[in-house]
Amino acid sequence: MTRKSKKTHETEESRVTEGTRVTERGLRLTVLIGESDGWHHRPLYSEIVHRAHRAGLAGASVFRGIEGFGASSVIHTQRLLSLSEDLPVAVVIVDTEERIRAFLPLVDEVIGEGVVVLDACEVIHYPGREESR
Repeated sequence: MTRKSKKTHETEESRVTEGTRVTERGLRLTVLIGESDGWHHRPLYSEIVHRAHRAGLAGASVFRGIEGFGASSVIHTQRLLSLSEDLPVAVVIVDTEERIRAFLPLVDEVIGEGVVVLDACEVIHYPGREESR
């Protein structure tokens, strides 16, 4: 570890600024599926989130799209005149590359149709913010 200044430490993997924020490399897993996709009578997005939780990953969020299309080329939309029951959904999980790659087989077990995207990313943590509020 190289010392840059009194309060900043850098390594190849992460940069730590004491009392302010921690920055590290990570991997973002995005699972793009339809809202109506399921796994054993449960929404697929919910199954993925619960599997991520059981696997101890840092966190998972589900985002519902307002319009989109996939392999079927059918456009699904939230607009009133053409309400869809199969809107696009994105499940986003960010953690270390090692932990995300170890989680992929659990996604493989449940996904029948959809797309999985892996992106290298920079993760910034703000430790201690909750205490100062």
